[in-house]
Amino acid sequence: MARFGAVISAMATPFAADGSLDTEAAGTLAKWLVAHGNDALVLAGTTGESAVLTDPERIELFRVVRDAVDVPLIAGSTTNDTAHSVEMTRAATEAGMDAVLAVVPYYNKPPQSGLELHFRAVAEATDLPVVLYDVPGRTGRALANETILRLAQQVPNVVAIKDAGGDPSRAAVLLAEAPAGFEVYSGDEPLSLAFAAYGAVGVIGVSTHWTGALQGEMFEAFAKGDTDKARQIDARLLPSYRYMNSDTCVFSQAVKVAMGVLGVPIGECRLPLGPAPEGTADAAASVLTNLGYPI
Repeated sequence: MARFGAVISAMATPFAADGSLDTEAAGTLAKWLVAHGNDALVLAGTTGESAVLTDPERIELFRVVRDAVDVPLIAGSTTNDTAHSVEMTRAATEAGMDAVLAVVPYYNKPPQSGLELHFRAVAEATDLPVVLYDVPGRTGRALANETILRLAQQVPNVVAIKDAGGDPSRAAVLLAEAPAGFEVYSGDEPLSLAFAAYGAVGVIGVSTHWTGALQGEMFEAFAKGDTDKARQIDARLLPSYRYMNSDTCVFSQAVKVAMGVLGVPIGECRLPLGPAPEGTADAAASVLTNLGYPI
């Protein structure tokens, strides 16, 4: 059994009509996700619009969701500023989080030496497990295997990675050399089954907001050796993967519209994302209907 379970949603952050943090909706959404197949949640991650949350809003989000659900909560507590990341990691620890998700510092494009020191500082700021997050398409800098392995081998609370680097085969290399218990999570849902083939234990995803139970069945089938069933489920998930990200409608926008269609309204995205484009609700309804939701 994976440390945090197999299916984890990078939870969207609800906002009210005036743009403020909607704490009541956050608790409702968290409960809905747990009831629909999610083993754990990431709070204030990229999909949760972390870049436009204030520090007090992040901390309030952590506390509200902690009160709402009893599953592992992983705090998106880091930024591209190491000192700020240390401060927010300490705050997440005090707020009752179960782990932190530490993203590669974005925009700065630090060398591997700087990345390693950054993650060591974050890990030293807490006794919680630390999940590294490599997403070079957003950060502009990939986390090298050698850096990951040094951290996994030398820093006891660096226990996993969310890998959104687009290369599932890296999981095999990491797991062959990493300490026992180090885990890889797919951070790219269309590649999750391929990641599983190389040893990944699950997914930290976005379409998991509405496909959590189905993705759980896929990982369970694969683990039992029923690859035909796993591939069939993956094929059913393809429309959800296509829906959730495009040049005109990105993850946070797509998930907020989909949840609204499902009767769990969580508002619109803050700028610079803003509202989803016209027609997104129709696209969401089509995807959800085909999955059997009564729309």
